[in-house]
Amino acid sequence: MHGALRDSPASDARARAYWLSTLHQWHWISAAACLVAMLLFSVTGITLNHAARIGAQPRVTRLSAQLPADLRQPLDSVAASGQGALPAPVREWIGQHLRLRLDARAAEWSDGEALLSMPTPGVDAWLSVDAHSGAIEYERTDRGWIAWLNDLHKGRHAGPVWAWFIDLFALACIVFTLSGLALLWLHRRQRALTWPLLGLGLVVPLLIALLFIH
Repeated sequence: MHGALRDSPASDARARAYWLSTLHQWHWISAAACLVAMLLFSVTGITLNHAARIGAQPRVTRLSAQLPADLRQPLDSVAASGQGALPAPVREWIGQHLRLRLDARAAEWSDGEALLSMPTPGVDAWLSVDAHSGAIEYERTDRGWIAWLNDLHKGRHAGPVWAWFIDLFALACIVFTLSGLALLWLHRRQRALTWPLLGLGLVVPLLIALLFIH
């Protein structure tokens, strides 16, 4: 009985040392994994918050072409159904002559005209193909690198791989935050301001939300 009591402080010390080592490891690994992305999302949080004050001169590119007569027949059959993607030969011809990368996404059809929306981060673009006349029009508006970064922040038109990256980055941030909280708990006796500062971090945004957001 007395031996067990004497071993208790030593066991507590070993448990504390284990958790300190483990949490420090989780904390620095998660910090390293999300460091660059956290910096990116922090900076773009500022640029998004002041988007109206950050000027940008969009660059507009317009291209036009005329589809050969022999390619209009497969296009007419799709136009008649009013749904579906541009035929592969048409996509290949447009890709070669306008240097555009077209996939097999479905187009929006209206009165024999196909409209493809082709946005990417920081860029708005569209392509129209008239099945009757063969006229092709393309317009691309590049809103600059700040808009590109802002769209990455929002995951706008960035594709599924970037969406998965955001999810993994968010998980890394959760590990970083919770391991930091656990380390604060273990060091609370040596750091008297731990809980007042933590409480302040909770109360300040809550008060701002309640008092200033309407």
